[in-house]
Amino acid sequence: MLKQLWNDEVGFVISAELVLVLTIGVLAMIVGLSEVAVAVNTELNDISNAIGRLNQSYSFTGFSSDSYGNKHKSDYAGSSWGDRIDNCDLNDSCELVCGVSSHSSSEKGAASY
Repeated sequence: MLKQLWNDEVGFVISAELVLVLTIGVLAMIVGLSEVAVAVNTELNDISNAIGRLNQSYSFTGFSSDSYGNKHKSDYAGSSWGDRIDNCDLNDSCELVCGVSSHSSSEKGAASY
């Protein structure tokens, strides 16, 4: 009976093939999910750039109305507010996904921030 168990290789071939196929499948899934994470981070960076570039300035004009003579009826002053460029508005890089790249000193001076 021990000799029969020793010579029995019916399940061994299936197990070895299954382990090989599952290993390749898991490795492919890890690489695929890594690429999905990079793609999602890139798209979210694009969305944050679009929101940061929105111009949130506003203004409205006032009005005034005078009746005949020197009697003043109503007056409403206008207002305005200008959106200045913030640090987040100039996010042109993809540092979340690609990492910080190294530049030489001549390239750092030429880069626009």
